[in-house]
Amino acid sequence: MSATTKIEIVSRLADVPSADWNAGVDPNDPFTEHAFLRLLEDAECVGAEAGWVPMHLMVRDSGEVVGRAPLYLKNNSYGEYIFDWGWADASHRAGIPYYPKLVSAVPFTPATGRRLLTNDAGVRQLMTEAMLDIMTSTNAHSLHLLFTQERERTALEPHPALIGRSTHQFHWDNKGFDTFDDWLSTLRSKYRKMARRERRAPIDTGTTVHMWRGDDFTPERWQAMHTLYLDTIRRKHAHPYITPAFFELAPERLAHSAVVFAATDGEDVVAASLCFQRGEHLYGRYWGCRPGYKALHFELCYHAPIAACIAEGWTHFEAGAQGMHKLKRGLMPTQTHSLHHLRHPGLHDAVEEAVRQENARTEWEIDQLAAAGPFRAS
Repeated sequence: MSATTKIEIVSRLADVPSADWNAGVDPNDPFTEHAFLRLLEDAECVGAEAGWVPMHLMVRDSGEVVGRAPLYLKNNSYGEYIFDWGWADASHRAGIPYYPKLVSAVPFTPATGRRLLTNDAGVRQLMTEAMLDIMTSTNAHSLHLLFTQERERTALEPHPALIGRSTHQFHWDNKGFDTFDDWLSTLRSKYRKMARRERRAPIDTGTTVHMWRGDDFTPERWQAMHTLYLDTIRRKHAHPYITPAFFELAPERLAHSAVVFAATDGEDVVAASLCFQRGEHLYGRYWGCRPGYKALHFELCYHAPIAACIAEGWTHFEAGAQGMHKLKRGLMPTQTHSLHHLRHPGLHDAVEEAVRQENARTEWEIDQLAAAGPFRAS
């Protein structure tokens, strides 16, 4: 890099022009967009009280932004979905501090994407070193890049300080299907019948399914989604990471990327799956349902989004974290990636060995799950 290259730490995306940030965003990723990340800040989903303190990394060369990365200083491991609770517990038992930690990720969003938003290999290397320096200067005890793209992990993993970790999710890829029936024809008979039965759930429950986006996804419907989100949170005894302000600001901020698959009973929204779309990819995020309508889950969270991908020509669908039941609906086990560094040498070495074994186990699990998939032998 040149003598005019400068590293900046930004605590508010409101201070960064959206064009400067979005120039490095992957065309298929709605979550590292300036609009989504800034909304999390403006709605106070992230911040000191939430345990996600923004410290976004920016690289300028002769005044031009050539690299950027979402970066947060954290005092907990909530909302990450790449679980390191075991590492934190081992660290605590050994009397080694584990928090604070530095995390490059999209908060509360287990979706694959580029974390170092640049196309320049030299800038990528500079940003990696800058993150390690920030970890030290903030007295953070570890660095984590979560849900990175495979090619980003491949580029960064040779760095001697980084440990590459593999986990898995269930994803769907469009093989050029013309219709939903074309897609179903690839499944074995019992799974085709199951999918067709589940697609009849709206008729059986007297509801109507819609796909809303843009102006169709009105502020009133965003509020209905918020109500359903809170109901899911209460039933699962989970923490509501997403604040009411997020749903209030979203109609203006996220109209270009939000997609909802909703079921209505008359005028009432009784169940819905909130997704986000950009380029050729679709991502499932939040699901909610009133009591008595649970049969709608598979239609709104899997079948309708897959049908939309086929109709719109979208190539890839990530339905979110966890869920073995997704395998029966044709979402296949797919390796997900992260990179880690722990400042304490002994802890780093122990984690590296544990991850080496975990990666081998993950690869074996993916092979076993894929062999148990729902597809016809042909």
